[in-house]
Amino acid sequence: MSTSQIAFLKGHGTENDFVIVPDPDNALDLPASAVARLCDRRAGVGGDGLLHVVRSAAHPEAAAMAGEAEWFMDYRNSDGSVAEMCGNGVRVFARHLRRAGLVGDGDLAVATRGGVKKVHLAKNGDVTVHMGVAALPDDGVTITVDGRSWSARNVNMGNPHAVAFVEDLAHAGDLRAEPPYAPAGVYPDGVNVEFVVARGTRHVAMRVHERGSGETRSCGTGACAVAVAAARRDGIDPAVTGAPVTYTVDLPGGTLVITERPDGAVEMTGPAVIVAEGFFDAEWIASALDPRRG
Repeated sequence: MSTSQIAFLKGHGTENDFVIVPDPDNALDLPASAVARLCDRRAGVGGDGLLHVVRSAAHPEAAAMAGEAEWFMDYRNSDGSVAEMCGNGVRVFARHLRRAGLVGDGDLAVATRGGVKKVHLAKNGDVTVHMGVAALPDDGVTITVDGRSWSARNVNMGNPHAVAFVEDLAHAGDLRAEPPYAPAGVYPDGVNVEFVVARGTRHVAMRVHERGSGETRSCGTGACAVAVAAARRDGIDPAVTGAPVTYTVDLPGGTLVITERPDGAVEMTGPAVIVAEGFFDAEWIASALDPRRG
């Protein structure tokens, strides 16, 4: 692909922000070093991650899902590492597709490394993502920050999470680095760590360290993991009660509404905004994509 006219957009979901790179034919090679430069907040566009927008049939990791979902969200963390899923990213990804006229309001499917996600675009601007079923491994884990330790709930939403309930969100520390956890073998590929406090009945607030990105203003899969963990902490399991349960989750960047249904399906609803679009400077993007600079 020529580097003279490579388009990009910038968007966010509850202030979890992303560089969006439309590349339907998967013609653009995006090594980790290039993604890190694009996401750099001082020397690049800036973002918590990058959404590479590719037709599923054109990407080897998504070709098998092409029959279910035309579009694949090739998601990267801000350090360039590959991630299985990003809940806020899926909402922004869907908003971009709608804005570009590639899909309409209503239902669509998005392929991710965490499987095909069903999405609903409401006319009021909210986007609901069917996030799948949470897995709750029995592995116990302890999170430690500044001499304080907490038992954390192991929740997998297509990516790994450790959810710790604390008395004060300040106890999480600065969250720039991944909080220490033990035993290390529970999360061999790293983990997203959520610190949670109660705000009221079925209402919690959280901060999060996202694997590969540091502290972010919001994390969609993290909010889902927190809602499921909070329900179990409150003695609620929709599979047992036969009734869905909904939690409001406050994040530094906004609020998400999470519902877990009796069949285990978790749904996330929240806003998604596109804030800018343009073209990379040809000389700069050529330099960023140069593998010799990696």
